[in-house]
Amino acid sequence: MDAQDVFHHFTPEGRPHMVDVSEKPVTTRVAVAEAYIRMSRATRDAIVHHAMGKGDVVKVAEIAGIMAAKRTSDLIPLCHPVPLHHVSVRIDEEALEADAAVFRVRAEVRTSYQTGVEMEALTAASVAALTVYDMCKKADRDMTIANVRLVFKDGGASGRYERGGSGGSDGR
Repeated sequence: MDAQDVFHHFTPEGRPHMVDVSEKPVTTRVAVAEAYIRMSRATRDAIVHHAMGKGDVVKVAEIAGIMAAKRTSDLIPLCHPVPLHHVSVRIDEEALEADAAVFRVRAEVRTSYQTGVEMEALTAASVAALTVYDMCKKADRDMTIANVRLVFKDGGASGRYERGGSGGSDGR
């Protein structure tokens, strides 16, 4: 396979450009991404009991993820601005241990357009996890964000992709 077949963001002369999707058909596209954030049990307890001084950490982070999905093309240089028809971000407790807790951030993005929304879903999950970190960093500098990844996509020429398993155990 020729490098030009793989790296469509460059012209044959090696110049960057946004890929021309004008000839692609409009299809319904969905992408789901996730990220995991591990923290101390005390930080988890403060989040769950709304005792973090900056407000409802989960709700603020979910809103931040939605907002980030809408701004993806402003952050990723050659990413198309895509009209988003649906964005949801959900943060749920994945695991609770004696001294630690893990939350899973799951972002789903939908559109009907000529290009997919994988980057929007990944951006939403990443920014939501970063928002949790930002809101809790004073209490817990040892938090870690891990396994930001695409878990599902459907639509477009490449069709359907689904990562096997829920990804929960390796997020810890």
